[in-house]
Amino acid sequence: MAETKREIERKYESDEGGLPDLTGVAGVAAVVNKGVAHLDATYHDTADERLAASSVTLRRRTGGSDAGWHLKFPIAPDVRDEIRAPLTDTLPEDLAALVRSRVRDSELLPVVRLRSDRDVRHLLDADGRLLAEVSVDTVHAERLTGRGGHARWTEIEVELADGGDPALLDKVEKRLRKAGVRPSASSSKLARALEETAPGKRRKPASARKPVTAGDHVLAYMRTQRDAIVELDPAVRRDAEDSVHSMRVATRRLRSTFKSFGEILDRAVTGPVADELKWLAGELGLDRDREVLTERLTSAVDDVPENLVRGPVAKRLHSWSSAEHGSARGRLLGVLDSHRYLTLLDTLDALIADPPLLKAAAEEPRKPIAKAVRKDFRKVSKLIERAADLEPGTDRDVVLHDARKKAKRTRYAAETAEPVLGKPAKAIVKSMKALQNLLGDHQDSVMARQALRELSAVAHAAGESAFTYGLLHEREEQRALRVEAELPGFWTGIKDGAAAL
Repeated sequence: MAETKREIERKYESDEGGLPDLTGVAGVAAVVNKGVAHLDATYHDTADERLAASSVTLRRRTGGSDAGWHLKFPIAPDVRDEIRAPLTDTLPEDLAALVRSRVRDSELLPVVRLRSDRDVRHLLDADGRLLAEVSVDTVHAERLTGRGGHARWTEIEVELADGGDPALLDKVEKRLRKAGVRPSASSSKLARALEETAPGKRRKPASARKPVTAGDHVLAYMRTQRDAIVELDPAVRRDAEDSVHSMRVATRRLRSTFKSFGEILDRAVTGPVADELKWLAGELGLDRDREVLTERLTSAVDDVPENLVRGPVAKRLHSWSSAEHGSARGRLLGVLDSHRYLTLLDTLDALIADPPLLKAAAEEPRKPIAKAVRKDFRKVSKLIERAADLEPGTDRDVVLHDARKKAKRTRYAAETAEPVLGKPAKAIVKSMKALQNLLGDHQDSVMARQALRELSAVAHAAGESAFTYGLLHEREEQRALRVEAELPGFWTGIKDGAAAL
């Protein structure tokens, strides 16, 4: 079974290769020598090094106290999540799944072997608690692909103890710098090994070209959303907080981009891809919608006076939520392992590499991009006006839900436009987000009432009182009516603010 460890560490290099005395670092009472460990790690990647390109490392290591398979994902500067699995001859399936969005159908191969002699010290406080582990690693790197290649170096690594204060790393670094030690130019041992063992001079990836044309700006936004889907895949598989929602938003942003910028991207080509993104968003939504409803209904039950709660309402809600989560979770993992999903990722890569650009894509960006945002905004306006002419009920609910979806599309189009249009686009993003939230509260009320009717029927069939479900249903209905009453004035303010676009 894999386990996850949050790793906060910094790497340094020194011409001398030794470790300065750290006993003078504030808060460090003792530096304890823990001896030398001999580590032997084989790093795996695709032939075109897709994991390394994403700063993801996958290794099988023997020696030391944590022998096994280690998969590391970057979280922030100096911070990575290390997922560990027991030592086996072949890559464990749960780790293989976590790199699938990047690897796809490509084979994982041994690419580099690192053998290290690790001289370890523990930094302790006055009570003998571990503050950090400092090691001097003498590394021998061997490339296992192509013509091979070898490299040797010595580096200093400082890793914060679990639950430690990151400020300690700054104090240690200050002491190291005074001794002439400098931060490593490489983000990891693997990155340095790939650089130094490559046949000939290893070419660093070129920075992305600054967007110039309308097509450039749209493609830059598309690329960001594609990358988000790929990078969020492991977090969704691990059931990380908010990961499903974030991945769903990225799929929606991509799909909206295809629809909003139909004069820049050929919709005959993007249309089928948009359909697949809609499918993926729908699958992601099964679990996300449950999360939103559960939070809303749980909060609503907590607000009901105790004397008005009839029957095991909270218990039944918990059972309903758990059952929904279990079935949706299993289905979603199946989706992420499916041929259809992996094909979609390949299709997005190909689309971005060879985009179906139309004539307007080559134009100066301001005019065609502003035109697309205004067009989406007008669609929202028409739906809000139409809803105002309808009586409260199902028809109005449907139109308001459509208005919310169009508001999201307008928001995403305006996000694309921000680098081009500046403040006017930023104002549209802000106003559409506010409208989206207001209409989202209305739609959540619609969905909550549907769930409450289902829960009421189940409770009644079990011989329980349905009184509390009816009470909650009435409160949700009143909540929706308040939103509908607030909307006209809210929309007038948005229209006035959008005049500058």
